[in-house]
Amino acid sequence: MSKDPRNSRWLSPLLLTADSALCALIIWKVPYTEIDWKAYMQQVHQYQQGERDYTLIKGDTGPLVYPAAHVYIYSLLYRVTNGGKDIFLAQLIFGGLYLSVLSLVMTCYRQAKAPPYIFPLLVLSKRMHSLFMLRLFNDCFAVGALFLAIYAYQKRIWTIGSFAYSFGVAIKMSLLLAAPGVGIMLLQALPFRRAVNAAFLMAQVQFTMALPFLPAGAKAYISRAFQFTRQFLFKWTVNWSHWTRPSDLSIGDLIGAVFKPLPPSVQQRISLRVTPDYILTTILSSMAIGLLCARSLHYQFYAYIAWSSPFLLWKAGLHPILVYSVWAAQEWAWNVYPSTNASSMVVVGCLAVQVFGVWWSTRDEISNVQLAEERNQTPASGSKSHAPADKGTDRKA
Repeated sequence: MSKDPRNSRWLSPLLLTADSALCALIIWKVPYTEIDWKAYMQQVHQYQQGERDYTLIKGDTGPLVYPAAHVYIYSLLYRVTNGGKDIFLAQLIFGGLYLSVLSLVMTCYRQAKAPPYIFPLLVLSKRMHSLFMLRLFNDCFAVGALFLAIYAYQKRIWTIGSFAYSFGVAIKMSLLLAAPGVGIMLLQALPFRRAVNAAFLMAQVQFTMALPFLPAGAKAYISRAFQFTRQFLFKWTVNWSHWTRPSDLSIGDLIGAVFKPLPPSVQQRISLRVTPDYILTTILSSMAIGLLCARSLHYQFYAYIAWSSPFLLWKAGLHPILVYSVWAAQEWAWNVYPSTNASSMVVVGCLAVQVFGVWWSTRDEISNVQLAEERNQTPASGSKSHAPADKGTDRKA
């Protein structure tokens, strides 16, 4: 019963109900912790006063370093929370956001036919509750946009998925870590021209969001909102790791290999392999690889890990006991402050288990699919009988 995906249909509402009560208890009993909320409100106040130059928008924690959608979201919160003074109302809003995103995550898991026994891990994270209801970080909105994009992609609603993903990037550039997975998935799921159109849509979303700030200084906006050279305070680091990977291929070689259009019949067969399970695995794995290789992770980055790890640990082929053990070790490490050598090694080790475990356990999936397709192409149903179906499907695509 714990491994039958159909049972998650009734388990999810029970977990959401229990977590709703826990969220209410946390907001009522646990003191709010000020970290970035005040700075967000100070920066938004300057935006409300008409400032559009990113180099001049600052708060107690420093300059504004998040893209435009962050500003718009927290401008709305600024208005409804009396300039950020009504912390209790803000916590209620983030509590509702937490439960909404959690419900969306569970839906994505169900679409991928994940087993019910990993679902309780989605509601047990102390750090995750803290990030949403006690810290009010912008990562909460970003991870919501990520899973909304994943759900739309799983439903093959490519335009909405691409819009949601780009909107998430416009909240916080951390979601760029998922870009390789999103790109690979779109190139396999769609004909080349439609995949390029999806990329153009994402670029248009970024441009539209940034438009009010560009006249005051396009360079200032891009360099601050997407600050790849940003320096982080050491005291907040959780992993403090950095990996480099040399390559013998030039950029031109890589672009030529990846972006070469495929014949329609081949494209259609590949598209059929882009299942909800594949989409969730690819995008979450891309995020995990990026986080594993990150120079420094801060505590709020756990928003992108907590709801990814249960699925990735299951996809890694671990026994349920090991899934819970690795998850528990990871949760412990992310709750250690300040981080220690031991906790940092556990953070990196758990991410490594997920990344390399998924790679190892899924390494033969494509070969198995190809073998199954070859078996289905029997002499009795050879190329002549298959040709009309392929052509008809291509016209629909």
